[in-house]
Amino acid sequence: MAIPRRPLVLGLLPTGLALRLGDAQAQGGPVPGRHYQVRTGPALPPSDPARIDVVEFFWYGCPHCYVFEPVIEHWAKQAAADVNFRRVHVQFRANMKAHQRMFFALEALGLEPQARPGIFSAIHRQGQMLDSLESQSRFLATAGVDSAKYKAAWQSMGVATRCLQADQLAEAYDIDGVPSLGVAGRFLTAPSMQNGGEGLPEPELGRRAVLVVEYLLQRQRTAR
Repeated sequence: MAIPRRPLVLGLLPTGLALRLGDAQAQGGPVPGRHYQVRTGPALPPSDPARIDVVEFFWYGCPHCYVFEPVIEHWAKQAAADVNFRRVHVQFRANMKAHQRMFFALEALGLEPQARPGIFSAIHRQGQMLDSLESQSRFLATAGVDSAKYKAAWQSMGVATRCLQADQLAEAYDIDGVPSLGVAGRFLTAPSMQNGGEGLPEPELGRRAVLVVEYLLQRQRTAR
């Protein structure tokens, strides 16, 4: 499940790093075209040549991203030292632009990780839209964010540039929806790709997606 930008490819994934069901078992691992996509063309350059990029593309307003958040947060805290994990807020719909600006403004202030749980809760549990600079500033002030500094960051050229770079990265990965996970500049997977008709709950689809990420990381390490 995801907030899509066009129809998603669905698949089937295991509870361990090796697939255990159907033809996936015969393959010995996740199946390209089902559990993950391989980008055409050369791999995107890494942010850090010594590490492997893993990028979560997400949207604060996406209910599936909200469900996935504790799963990816738990994984990120345990990720190997050679993994460079980061989040990128997308905006392929008009109503996502203000949220994208909020993400990068908070990141510029060094406050995004602390603010993220409250933002998700405000949107998905309290029904706050937070879709304007003023509504965001009022809400974040209750969490101790200086309104003047926040507004300056939100309106800054630096944040505008980061938004543009995020759009370009999302386009380069050709994401179909959120949440999605880009790996090593070469691969794309998502919880939505792990739904093989089993009717699994979303948290399990998320867990399976991060297992695919681990598989792809190991594949990348072996290829070096």
